Amino acid sequence: MSRHRLAREQRTLAYMLRIYCRSHHGTEQQLCPACREVLEYASGRLQQCPFGANKPSCSACPNNCHAPSQRDSLRMVMRFAGPRMLWHHPVLALRHLWDSKVLPLLRRP
Repeated sequence: MSRHRLAREQRTLAYMLRIYCRSHHGTEQQLCPACREVLEYASGRLQQCPFGANKPSCSACPNNCHAPSQRDSLRMVMRFAGPRMLWHHPVLALRHLWDSKVLPLLRRP
């Protein structure tokens, strides 16, 4: 994975958490402590992905590197914020869809 894609994935996750936190916890600029903890955890796991440059999207990954409680939290955030990303950050949303839906099809033998 290029550093650029890794940085974009982290930015996308941060924006998704901002959208979720603003709607569910009433924050404006900064994340609440619980959402900040989720972001720090997920960013750390993303940095340590064993697939490196060939990393699939997390939903298509054969390894579950997130703890079950964290995985449920991330799934909740993404289900809520994913559709809203098209309105708030359309380029990042489309790149995320490309990375998670189209790239796996292109990588198939």
